[in-house]
Formats: sequence, C-alpha cells, structure tokens
Amino acid sequence: MENQSIPLIGDKFPNLTVTTTHGKMELPEAFKGEWFILFSHPADFTPVCTTEFYAFQQRYAQFKELNTELIGLSVDQVFSHLKWTEWIKEKLDTTIEFPIIADTGAVADRLGLIHPGSPTSTVRAVFFVDPTSTVRAILYYPSELGRNFDEILRMIKAFHVADKQGVAMPANWPNNELFGDDVIVPPAATEEEAEKRRGKDGCLDWWLCHKPLEK
Repeated sequence: MENQSIPLIGDKFPNLTVTTTHGKMELPEAFKGEWFILFSHPADFTPVCTTEFYAFQQRYAQFKELNTELIGLSVDQVFSHLKWTEWIKEKLDTTIEFPIIADTGAVADRLGLIHPGSPTSTVRAVFFVDPTSTVRAILYYPSELGRNFDEILRMIKAFHVADKQGVAMPANWPNNELFGDDVIVPPAATEEEAEKRRGKDGCLDWWLCHKPLEK
C-alpha cells in the first residue's frame, strides 16, 4: 500500500485490491456508478458484530433499492469470514449476501481503521462512497457500541435527496421537530434574494427557509 493519508470526507476513495468472500475485487472500480458503504468490524465471531451483520442483511434489499452496495471488512482471513457467515446462516437463518474483505492489516491501515489499543482489530467505521467514488461521510463507533442501521439507511436516503434536489436536511429528518419532512433551501447568495425571502412563506428569515420534499 502507498504511504498516503487516510481518506477524508470529500476525498476520492483510494484504489485498493482486496480479497473478499466473493473473490478478488478492485475498489472503488467494483462499484463504479453506484453508492457503496464499506464498514469495518473488530473481529468475526464476536457478539456485537454478529448483531450488526444480521441488521445489515435485514436491510440489504432497501440499500439495493437505493443503488447502494455493502462491503464489510475486518482483520480476519477468508476462512474465518466463511465459517462465521455459515454460523449466521445456520443459527440465525440469514444468508449474508454482501462481500466481506479479508485483511492482513494493510487495507485497514490504509483507511485508518486499526484500533489504537489493538493492532490486530479494526474500529467500527462506516465509509459512505458516492457513484463518483467520493467519500461523502464517515462514522466511527467504539467497540462496545453497535451501530444504528436505520441511521445509516436514513443517511443514504438523505444523500439521494440532497444530490437530486440541491437541498439540505434538518435535524432528525424526515421527522424534524420544526419542519417535519420538509427540506432546507440553500441560504440566499445576494442582497436582492435575501430581501425577497423576508416574510415569505416557509422562511423564518432570509437565511432559514424550508420547503416540502419533492416526491
């Protein structure tokens, strides 16, 4: 791996050749034209991680509907991933359909995912990568806290709306305490535009306007 800084929001996702449970893949090329979510977990055969993989799989069809693929990662080898997903299928009656990267540590290190307290495990992280291979969001969780998968799904939905309609989402969208599922209009860019917005329906002030979500 090249000695480069870890990818940040707005950066292009680095080119990586990875070994997965679905064979070798080239990232981000394998998901060209799609969104993808790369998420890391500390280790296979661990309680919290097992609940997370189950949760992701339960929502996999919803992610697919949003043109979004999933790919997992941990510093475990393919045989470990395969035995773990076999256990999930046998015990939880759930087949994990998305690939899992088997890593020696090089991929995790390139992405800044090595846990500071343990060189043999990865932190819980989530990379959101858009169809242009740009990193749009990154989430980090401690080892003791499982992820909120409805929030991850909400973020993908919000990105789709933001990109299509050129708007922003208020807190807790689509259940905002002030505006419900309305979206935020970008602030005025000129004095003339700002003046037109004063007193306009949907505008609390020239810099805070909302409108109904386009269906």
